Amino acid sequence: MQSHPSYPALSALLPKYPRSAGALFQTYNDLTLAQQWTDVEVIDLAPCSRGAFRGRRPKTEDDLCVIPCSLSESVSLAWLQDAFRELGHPPQVYLAINTEDSSIVYYKISPGIVKPPV
Repeated sequence: MQSHPSYPALSALLPKYPRSAGALFQTYNDLTLAQQWTDVEVIDLAPCSRGAFRGRRPKTEDDLCVIPCSLSESVSLAWLQDAFRELGHPPQVYLAINTEDSSIVYYKISPGIVKPPV
C-alpha cells in the first residue's frame, strides 16, 4: 500500500485509523481513479475514528461528502450524528460500504426524515 501513488494523500490517516484503513484506501482510489472526482479533500473524522472525503463528481459544482466503512462494521445514530457535525452539517453524506472483494456500494444518508422522490 505504501508504494501506491495514492498513499501520500492518505499517509496521515492510514496509520492513525488502522481498522478503517482498507476502506479509506479503496474508497479514495475509487473516487479519484474510477469515478474521476475532482478536488478530493481528505478529512479526519476523529470522533468516528476514521477519515472521510469531500469532493466533486465530474462536471458538477456541488461538494459531496463520503465516509468509508466496511460491511462488517456497525453504524449507530450517534456515529452518524458525529460525522454530520464534523463535516459541517451537509444536507447528505454517502457511506461507502466496502466488501472483502473490493466492491463498494454508496448509500446516501440524510439527517432527519426525508421524503423520497416520487
